[in-house]
Amino acid sequence: MIAALGALRPLARLLALVLMAGAAVPAAAQAQGSELATLARDVERVESVRAIKALQYRYAQYAQFGLWDAIGGLFGPRAPFTFDGQVRQGQTMTGPAEIAAFLRNRYGGGHDGLEPGDTRLFMIDAPLVTLAPSGREATGRWSALIFIGGVNRAAIEGGIFVNDYRRDDAGRWHIAGARYFPQYAGPYETGWTNWGGSDLPIVPYHFAPADAGVAVMAPEGPAPATRATLGELSARIGALGDEDTVRNLQSALGYYIDRKMWDDVVDMFADDAIVEVGGLGKFRGRDGVRGWLEQAMGLAGLEHGQLNDRPQFDVTVEVSGNEAWVRGIELGMLGEADQEKGWWESAVFLNRFVRADGVWRVAEVHRFPLWRADYDQGWGVDLGHRPDTAPMPEFLGGGPAPQGSAARGAAILAGDRGAPADRPPPMTLAQARAALSRSLAYDSIENLSAAYQAYLDDFKSEAFSALLARDGFKMSAFAGYYVGRERVAEAGRRVWGPEPATRSGISFHWRIQPVILVSEDGRSANLRTRLFQPRTGKEVGGPGGFYGAYFYSGMYHDQFVIEDGRWQMWNLSLDEPYMSNVAWKVGWARARDPVTPPQGPTSVLVRDDSDFKPDVPVKDLGERQLHFRGGTGEPWQWPTILPMWFEYKNPVSGRVPEHYQPACAPCAARPDLRLDAHGYEMPPNWPQAAMTAHANQ
Repeated sequence: MIAALGALRPLARLLALVLMAGAAVPAAAQAQGSELATLARDVERVESVRAIKALQYRYAQYAQFGLWDAIGGLFGPRAPFTFDGQVRQGQTMTGPAEIAAFLRNRYGGGHDGLEPGDTRLFMIDAPLVTLAPSGREATGRWSALIFIGGVNRAAIEGGIFVNDYRRDDAGRWHIAGARYFPQYAGPYETGWTNWGGSDLPIVPYHFAPADAGVAVMAPEGPAPATRATLGELSARIGALGDEDTVRNLQSALGYYIDRKMWDDVVDMFADDAIVEVGGLGKFRGRDGVRGWLEQAMGLAGLEHGQLNDRPQFDVTVEVSGNEAWVRGIELGMLGEADQEKGWWESAVFLNRFVRADGVWRVAEVHRFPLWRADYDQGWGVDLGHRPDTAPMPEFLGGGPAPQGSAARGAAILAGDRGAPADRPPPMTLAQARAALSRSLAYDSIENLSAAYQAYLDDFKSEAFSALLARDGFKMSAFAGYYVGRERVAEAGRRVWGPEPATRSGISFHWRIQPVILVSEDGRSANLRTRLFQPRTGKEVGGPGGFYGAYFYSGMYHDQFVIEDGRWQMWNLSLDEPYMSNVAWKVGWARARDPVTPPQGPTSVLVRDDSDFKPDVPVKDLGERQLHFRGGTGEPWQWPTILPMWFEYKNPVSGRVPEHYQPACAPCAARPDLRLDAHGYEMPPNWPQAAMTAHANQ
């Protein structure tokens, strides 16, 4: 549906052109009512993109508790769900009841809810959502990873959703059609392989490179009349910006916890914060927060062989004034390789944030562990670390869980902690449009990030290079940076070869848990995102293999700019691998340091006989690439802990991280690659609410 609309000018372009031209308001002759009507329509369209994402995230949140009828209720009355419609003839279910029955039988063991030993962990993330010109239809692409099982049963499945969405006359969004393309599956005991055991075809795209970053397509015709006032629209736009800030804070908090950076974690909490964790009790105040961290995860700092990765999935946010709630799914990938120990863990978090003195902070953390399993045994055998009854915290935006659950109800009774004076003042029309463009930038950048992921997974070098700005640059792993679209494309072709029709294996590049910081003028942005990388092949694979049942991890540090009226990638930088499986059977728990450190080039692009060397080799980046493969110094690999770099300071305290890059990874060696060398503002180096508050002190 959306693919045919790609040539239309996006709303993002229109808003950007207004900002770049410095036009604060439309022409003076245009009536105030028309101005407000246009703004009201634009606000509603950005809100619609957020509503669609929340709708799909609730799908995963409901599945975690076996709420199949609730998932069915997310679909329209006659919506089709097609399972495996590409590799085989497929199976199509129509309407909520049929869809719920299919999911119940395939994933739920034929029953609703969770029985003792059940695992229903759905992770559906990395969104690319495109709203049609009508504002009533949309299409989205998502990555999916599913852990399922019961007593003595455990399996893994993964694939891609391409879904359509529709808004009804009451303003509610529902799934109008779902197409699921399984990519891999297998029992936990042996590991997964390609779906059907064959080469995997390309999953159809609903977007092209030129419009991949378009979250909201330009509307057709004049905006309908509105009764909304500028004050009301300002409040809604402010809520969108607050959602961006709170989402950034939640992601940043997760990264600090991964690396056991307890000082930074504590900095993000309010003085009277509460932490409540199943099985560990309740902790109060900042000292209590540190006590929880040390009791649950040990002293600060990762030591050799320690893995504390807790990627976040399917995060929903609900903002009301000076209060916000965040609900999401956490997958724990934990280990002590020096002790040959590894664990999986699954949990739900329901956190409360409050704004005081213009700064958002964490006020409450409620964490509900669902299960923990030894890596060697898996979640179908190791059943000893589960609550007797799985806790089901309230779903944001309504849902089947009882309203006013213990975690949320007590805080609601306590009232909004933020004083009315803390709320931002009303916006002018120009301020409202600028603020709305920054929130739309969040969704546009998330789209571009997911488009890059899809094209890279499919070895489409020309397509992912087309996402770059003209002078943009991209790192080729373990080799260096290439500047300009054609050089980036050629580097991809030399590493991956020509675009394939099918693939014998895939290294999936999930880009999740974003921290997106948009410049004040709305024309440039930084993105930090986690590389979560499951891989698959025709065989499970073994030590030294590239395709097979493996997990890898890394971190992207990217930048984006508006060029020719649309968002494009400016800089794509990657640090990897922070963790890598040895093989499926031994996972990350039995990794060992190599007897002899790896020597020599690790990419065909930097071999002695290569005639296509990088414009900026990673070996020339000094400390920034110290101990990374292809970089400087002795290469380190898991279970040795690589340094982790940050492009922002602590979002509440402004604490400067040990490894800090405020510009870009290669900018020290090539200052001409900086954003401000090309007429762009440098994005804020910590989330905007905190930056503004510090500037005013």
